[in-house]
Amino acid sequence: MMESLPLETAEKIILRWDSTASEDARDKMIFAGDRDEADLYLQAVDEIQRSLSSVSVSEKVNSAIQIAMARLEDEFRNILISHTNPFDPTTEDEPSQTLDPPSSSSSPRHPHNDSDENDEVSQTSLLRFHSEGAASSVNSSYRSNSCIREIDLIPSDAVYDLRCIAERMVSSGYLRECIQVYGSVRKSSVDASFRKLGIEKLSIGDVQRLEWEQLENKIRRWIRAAKVCVRTLFASEKKLCEQIFDGVGTAIDDACFMETVKGPAIQLFNFAEAISISRRSPEKLFKILDLHDALTELMPDIDIVFDSKSSESIRVQAAEILSRLGEAARGILSEFENAVLREPSRVPVPGGTIHPLTRYVMNYISLISDYKVTLNELIVSKPSTGSRYSGDPGIPDLDLSEFEEKTPLDVHLIWIIVILQFNLDGKSKHYKDASLAHLFVMNNVHYIVQKVRGSPELREMIGDDYLKKLTGKFRQAATSYQRATWVRVLYCLRDEGLHVSGGFSSGVSKSALRERFKTFNAMFEEVHRTQAVWLIPDSQLREELRISISEKLIPAYRSFLGRFRSHIESARHPENYIKYSVEELEDAVLDFFEGTPVSQHLRRRSE
Repeated sequence: MMESLPLETAEKIILRWDSTASEDARDKMIFAGDRDEADLYLQAVDEIQRSLSSVSVSEKVNSAIQIAMARLEDEFRNILISHTNPFDPTTEDEPSQTLDPPSSSSSPRHPHNDSDENDEVSQTSLLRFHSEGAASSVNSSYRSNSCIREIDLIPSDAVYDLRCIAERMVSSGYLRECIQVYGSVRKSSVDASFRKLGIEKLSIGDVQRLEWEQLENKIRRWIRAAKVCVRTLFASEKKLCEQIFDGVGTAIDDACFMETVKGPAIQLFNFAEAISISRRSPEKLFKILDLHDALTELMPDIDIVFDSKSSESIRVQAAEILSRLGEAARGILSEFENAVLREPSRVPVPGGTIHPLTRYVMNYISLISDYKVTLNELIVSKPSTGSRYSGDPGIPDLDLSEFEEKTPLDVHLIWIIVILQFNLDGKSKHYKDASLAHLFVMNNVHYIVQKVRGSPELREMIGDDYLKKLTGKFRQAATSYQRATWVRVLYCLRDEGLHVSGGFSSGVSKSALRERFKTFNAMFEEVHRTQAVWLIPDSQLREELRISISEKLIPAYRSFLGRFRSHIESARHPENYIKYSVEELEDAVLDFFEGTPVSQHLRRRSE
């Protein structure tokens, strides 16, 4: 063991470094210079402290310990400041030489203590560490976790000196001053790291006043930053506190850790809390789910980093935010369903094309299917339908017994499609032309079917049974359109009413036949002119409906023309009655549902 200093010598060493009495002492820092000088000063402090335990303590010794503590506080602050650099988030994703492997010791080592064979260095180690047990307890104090990536915030030699100073300040009753200095300097460093990570100082009110477009970007940045803060920044601050303070006193490491990070941690989580309690609207759902997923992923790390009694409030805050985010997601889904049901637009979309509501809703539930893992955990009850709405003409029926094998989330998606169709059926009634109303329903339900078929996730959730119902609905709408439009046109091509009998002659009434051709021409031209500007956006559906029209119209016209052409052509001006050839009608059908006016009248058939 190194020999103890005489008390008088120890007092002289303390007084020599009294910064209030010596300009030279003010200008120099002990621990920034010669290592032997620093060790000598610590030895002097130890001697003064030992003398305090004697029966008679002089005023001179009391004064010396106060001077020594003031000096150590300054040295403590200076070491912290001189070795404090803001954490660089750009290096967080790269493998770091400073990362502690799971089995490594996190205890600070004396910079020269590379060999136990050097007795002098071993004595110095004993001098600086009052208890070997305290040093060894740091080795195992921090749990390793695959997601947590600690870095060394301060070099090991500086950590060693800080621990030596902390031990002496705490044992002399200067715990509060030590914690305050430590917390002040390290919190400033954490604040600087926050700025580098793009974490702004925003109150809950500030967050809620921002436009959603601004918040979307901030949420993306927050998710990235929160992972770095919890897993690296806060974890490394905790590690540093344990390296310096573990074993020095009861829970001092935890007190210093909370002094450093409690404010920044609250600032970090306040953002997520503000989002969780903000006004609900459908566009917020997916970012809220992103936040929920990120926080869920972080919760095990939060529990590890903030594992003490004093940091319980941080754990509780994070858990409550997670719960509120889940509640917000459930509430938004319910409000979205109500918004789809009540969407009030009454102006018919031109040409019977796909309504913007249909596109919006189907894109929305396609995104919902992307989040099905999270939402299956959050959505635990099926939608409120059936008996609750019994007899309400403003709400569709849905027999939940048909979907007993489906998850609550699956049934919610089916319910959204049901209320979307219900709304679309209401909108179809605003078309004055029944044919166009049917075309509108066909277009929109076909779009719903295609969106479901195009997403394997969504198709699995909706199920083939309900998909068949949807397919049947748009095919029924197509059939209804054809009946509303073409039954009356084809009615012109019937034989009834054209034959006469009795008197001196029997056969075909040419006047009735001429009138029949004129009626057919006028009706077809009107349908052609009108329905060319109607729109079927899906090319395959458009072609299928044209083929279906042609399969009914063209054979009927060809047959009618074959039976009665001669009666017209034998009379004057046949071109006024037989205006179109079969081929011209076939070409005319190709103009239908393109969404643009026909550029010219139907060409007359060649003479």
